[in-house]
Amino acid sequence: MAVPKSKVSKSRRNMRRSHDALAPNSYHECSNCGELKRPHHVCSACGHYDGREVMESESL
Repeated sequence: MAVPKSKVSKSRRNMRRSHDALAPNSYHECSNCGELKRPHHVCSACGHYDGREVMESESL
């Protein structure tokens, strides 16, 4: 059975876990309407993606 040879300190444990944090979401400005959107996603405000209209935007 695998048993640790010595105790791992809190500092060493936390240093090992330092890369496990979630990265913050990135947002880009839509080239058509200027709203913030996720990269490589259709703009939810105007329905444009990659410079062309992909979905019809909902009229309010």
